[in-house]
Amino acid sequence: MNRAKATLTSLRLVNSFLSTRCPATRPLASQVNHFYASLSHRSFHNSYFLSTHQKLFFSSKPSSVVELLLSNDWSDELELDLKKSYPSLTHETVIYILKKLDKDPEKASDFFNWVCEKAGFRPSSSVYSLMLRILVNKESMKQFWVTLRKMKEEGFYVDEETYLTLLGQFKKGKMASDVTALKHFYSRMLVENAMENVVKKVVDIVLESEWTDEVEHELEELKIVLSDNFVIRVLKELRNYPSKALKFFYWVGRCSGYGHNAVTYNAIARVLGRDDSIELFWSVVEEIKSAGYEMDIDTYIKISRQFQKYKMMEDAVKLYEFMMDGPFKPSVQDCSMLLRTISAGDNPNLDLVFRVAKKYESMGHTLSKAVYDGIHRSLTSAGRFDEAENIMKVMRNAGYQPDNITYSQVVFGLCKMRRLEEACKVLDEMEEQGCLPDIKTWTILIQGHCAANELEKALMCLAKMIEKNCDVDADLLDVLINGFLSQRRVDGAYELLVEMVNKDRLRPWQATYKNMIEKLLGIGKLEEALNLLRLMKKQNHPPFPEPFVQYIAKFGTVEDAADFFKALSVKEYPSSSAYLHVFKSFFKEGRHSEAKDLLFKCPHHIRKHSEIGKLFGSTGNDNAAS
Repeated sequence: MNRAKATLTSLRLVNSFLSTRCPATRPLASQVNHFYASLSHRSFHNSYFLSTHQKLFFSSKPSSVVELLLSNDWSDELELDLKKSYPSLTHETVIYILKKLDKDPEKASDFFNWVCEKAGFRPSSSVYSLMLRILVNKESMKQFWVTLRKMKEEGFYVDEETYLTLLGQFKKGKMASDVTALKHFYSRMLVENAMENVVKKVVDIVLESEWTDEVEHELEELKIVLSDNFVIRVLKELRNYPSKALKFFYWVGRCSGYGHNAVTYNAIARVLGRDDSIELFWSVVEEIKSAGYEMDIDTYIKISRQFQKYKMMEDAVKLYEFMMDGPFKPSVQDCSMLLRTISAGDNPNLDLVFRVAKKYESMGHTLSKAVYDGIHRSLTSAGRFDEAENIMKVMRNAGYQPDNITYSQVVFGLCKMRRLEEACKVLDEMEEQGCLPDIKTWTILIQGHCAANELEKALMCLAKMIEKNCDVDADLLDVLINGFLSQRRVDGAYELLVEMVNKDRLRPWQATYKNMIEKLLGIGKLEEALNLLRLMKKQNHPPFPEPFVQYIAKFGTVEDAADFFKALSVKEYPSSSAYLHVFKSFFKEGRHSEAKDLLFKCPHHIRKHSEIGKLFGSTGNDNAAS
């Protein structure tokens, strides 16, 4: 179907919804004054953003080494330059460099091999784990397995978290043979790991009771050979008991012949970086500095994400400021992600936004487009549109023209405040400025109308979007479907979904199909739900049998079950497990006669299937499968 024809089809569909559910003569609410003209032009209270931005360059040894590596191919000359630039490389520096090279596995591997074999660096389990995460892709499989074997030979073992991460990456890349090999390696590792029993004994002693002299005496009785690797592994096992992990950490530090270092300090920081031990975390952070070590960048990223995940934004910003004052500074992407998380709250804390931006700028950076967007997003989300307008002016002065991201944030903020007509006007303003609204901007606008229970106006926005030759995608369709369903208009949602698939050749998300099927079955619309199951099958989505089985077992007929089997499979018949599932569900509902009737309608190989025969035999119907 060509574009013009598809557009006409979509417009007819939208108009049919509007004409049957919204009177044609119904006027829109009176227009408001132009949004941007109505904003006061008072000066932005954080005036440091309005200053002339002159790029300042600063140099630090870790970043200098990274620049050297990124700008040169690996060679003997490069190795000589590296040795001159950084005669000794610390744990924190190696972690920092590897993180900066994570998009170039080959160069990361070259650097790792050089620093271990020629520069005298002794890697820790955390360095090895990071290296494995960098190498886990199809292009660097040889280096991955070499590194994994080397890790094992040196007495390090893959922890469960790293193992699951690697396994997930292999599965995502559909690397079946590597999945099997990694599972085998991990299983063998657990069996061969003699240290595991000692770790378990230590953990059991620590968790058994409150920390006392007696606990310390029991630990001393074990005659443990302490190493960084051993300490890290115990701390990981105690990660859900942070205060006890810290007591173990301090006990180890008092043991004769052993001293903590950057590796173990970073390990305990990761354990303590959570809400129920935040005071202990900050005290250890101070200890790290006073002991002459640094928090490594990998530890920072993990803890910062933990803070952001659990909305510990004050601590996330404080940690960002701490790291920016040190040698291993977070990237502009880390800054942008932090700003994005702050802005995602219902009522963003603007003081935290300005602290992040100010710290970023104070390091000599000019604010990037991503950082400006982060500030602007927080302002619009908080309904501070006058400051947001001023930020847009500053962006322009800095050479960044507002784009769809910038305008979409204004649209989102206005929709959040239920200022829907003003939000619509922003799209007109965009076009006047030569920035055509894209599908994401339209989706935000339409979603805002749906969230405000203004479905008819959302459909009018959709019609306008289609007239401007912007096609509906799966995201927008999902928004519209949810808009219909929020008003319990299940039939309308179904009609829209089917029309978009059949006429516009749209491929909805699997989640959209699932949601729609469950809603249809909830009101007894089995035929329509089966139709969606067929469409899913046509579009190569995985089958979704569960709600059908439950519905048919409770309310359906034998004929309904037969129709379900036909709709379920791309082959002539679905698998025997699908039949077995339905039979079991019938029995569970006490509908033995329907199960028996269905069995007689099944193909011969299903009636003779051993598991199905056992099922019917166990119910007393010994001759059912004959």
